[in-house]
Amino acid sequence: MPKVLIAAPVHPVLMEALQRAGYTCELVLDITQEEAVESVGQYEGIITSTRLLIDRELLDRAQQLKFIGRMGSGMEIIDMPYAAQKGIICVSSPEGNANAVAEHALGMLLGLSKQIIKSNQELYQGLWEREANRGFELEDKTIAIIGFGHAGSAFAHKLSVFNMQILAYDVNPNIIYPNYVKAQETMQRIYEEADIISYHVPASQENKYLFNDQFLRNFLKPIVLVNTSRGNVVDPLAVMHGLKKGKISKACFDVWETEPISKMNEQQKSVFNALMANENVLFTPHIAGYSHEALFKMSLVIAKKLKLA
Repeated sequence: MPKVLIAAPVHPVLMEALQRAGYTCELVLDITQEEAVESVGQYEGIITSTRLLIDRELLDRAQQLKFIGRMGSGMEIIDMPYAAQKGIICVSSPEGNANAVAEHALGMLLGLSKQIIKSNQELYQGLWEREANRGFELEDKTIAIIGFGHAGSAFAHKLSVFNMQILAYDVNPNIIYPNYVKAQETMQRIYEEADIISYHVPASQENKYLFNDQFLRNFLKPIVLVNTSRGNVVDPLAVMHGLKKGKISKACFDVWETEPISKMNEQQKSVFNALMANENVLFTPHIAGYSHEALFKMSLVIAKKLKLA
C-alpha cells in the first residue's frame, strides 16, 4: 500500500480519510530533516507543519511523492516552483486555524491593555496594586491590521463589536473588505492615526523585517504592536529601540525570529530576555493557532483539498 509520512500532529479525521483512500499512515512526529531526506523516497504523501523544510534536496529524493499537506499557513517551507515542476500537489490550511489566531491576538491585546498578566503576577507576591495597573480600553482606538487574509479578516471580525476604527492594508488588490473595515491603499493614514498595529502576513523575503526602525519612525503617536504571524516580520532590535524611546507603548508576540529559545544564539537570547523582563511586553510560545478545534479544522481542510473527504 502507498504510504504517507505524517510529520505533524493531525486530527484522526485526516488519518481516517487517508486510510479510506488506501494509504498507510506513518506517524513520525520527531523526524529530523536528515531522516526525512533519507526516507522520503518511500512516500507518496507528506503531511507537515514547520518541522520539515521541503527543499530541492528533499524533493529530489522524493521520487514517488504526489502531494504535500501543510498544517496551517506558510508555504515558505516548501519550494513551491520546484514541487510544481515535479507535478506535486501542495495544499495548506490557513482557514483551519484563522479563528484560533484571531481569538489569541484578541486575548493577548486584552491581557496587556487591562494589565491582567502583570497584576496577576503581583498578587502572587502579595501586592494589591490598583492605580499602577490602570488599563486602557479598546473602544474608540484605531487599529491597523497589516495583512487581510484568513487570520487578519477573522481578527477584524472579532474587533468589529468593540466600537473601534479598523484600518486594513494588504498588497492584494482583489480583497473584498467588510463594511466595518476601512481599506487603505497606502500606509499614510495608518501612520497618522493608528494606536495599535497587528501583523497577519506570511513569511517572505519581502516581509522580512517589515517592522523596523524606519517603519516605526513614521508613526505620529506611540503604538501597541501585535504579531501573531511570523517572527521574521519584526526586527527585534527595532522593538527594543521603540520601547526605550516610547514609540512602542506595549507589545504582544506569539512568534519570534528564532524559535524555540534553545535555537537562539547568545545575542538573540540577550534581546529576548530583555524583552521578557519588560512589563509592557507579552510573549506566548507560537500557540496562537494551536487550539484543539484548529487541529480538527486544519486536518479536515487538508482532507477536502486533497479530495479525500
